Amino acid sequence: MSQLNLMALRHSAFYTPYLMTMAGGYLKNAGFEVNYTLQTPDNLARERLLDGSCDVSQSAVAAGFASLENNQPDNIRHFAQINSRDGFFIASRHTITNFSWQDLIGKSLLADHFFQPLAMLKFALHKNNIEWSSINVIDAGDVNQIDQSFRNGTGDFVHQQGPAPQQLEADGIASVVASVGDAIGPIAFSSLCATNEWLQSDISTVFFDIYKTSLLQCQQSKASDIAQQLQQYGFFNDIQFQVLSNTIATYQTLGCWNHNGSIAQIEYQTLLDVFEFSRFISKRHPFEALVSSI
Repeated sequence: MSQLNLMALRHSAFYTPYLMTMAGGYLKNAGFEVNYTLQTPDNLARERLLDGSCDVSQSAVAAGFASLENNQPDNIRHFAQINSRDGFFIASRHTITNFSWQDLIGKSLLADHFFQPLAMLKFALHKNNIEWSSINVIDAGDVNQIDQSFRNGTGDFVHQQGPAPQQLEADGIASVVASVGDAIGPIAFSSLCATNEWLQSDISTVFFDIYKTSLLQCQQSKASDIAQQLQQYGFFNDIQFQVLSNTIATYQTLGCWNHNGSIAQIEYQTLLDVFEFSRFISKRHPFEALVSSI
């Protein structure tokens, strides 16, 4: 078997098309032995890609903006799309009938302050004519700290990626009331990336074909079947089965995975709109500086 080293910045049901290359048995059936690890402060995906100890990582096209802004471009390129929608939700501690984004005004919101979720949230509020300063936005830390803080009683609303808010709903703590992905629409969101050297190898074509097969399953299969395979593989066993299944079904309905696996120019332009608005970039970086095709 050939060794394939895969990484992720975060581990979430949102990245199911990537995870199903493993859980669906596609990589194993193609003769690959997979080593899958998560990024930590001491084990950064970018560094592992550049030193060759990681072949492919889940990431986001926007993750490449920092090096371009610092005039330090590297040879990491994003070659496949995982999600063409933002996958974060707003959940409310209090029962709200017919939620409107205006309901956030004057309230406290525990928000994910990681670069891309934060930029997307700001843009979603902007599209709904809400000033950032009109909300008491709280930075509670990482995803686990955000969840625990909300469970401990902090905040009227919480901004999380699935299946965290769906689990809060199942636990009777909150209700999911809005989708950032619905507010913004199609966008170059999460991706798969690798170095130019790896992308020029024969293995990259094999991997991309496998990934597209996995993506197709995520578009066509029942959410419950996908959830079952994920948990049988060992993913998300800390999440209730029905919650995981419902989260996958939600992402299918949102259209997060309704694409052909490639990153589209038009969706990249929307990404630039978002990051320009949040002033996270100083100019509109060219598509080719971050994206490659296989």
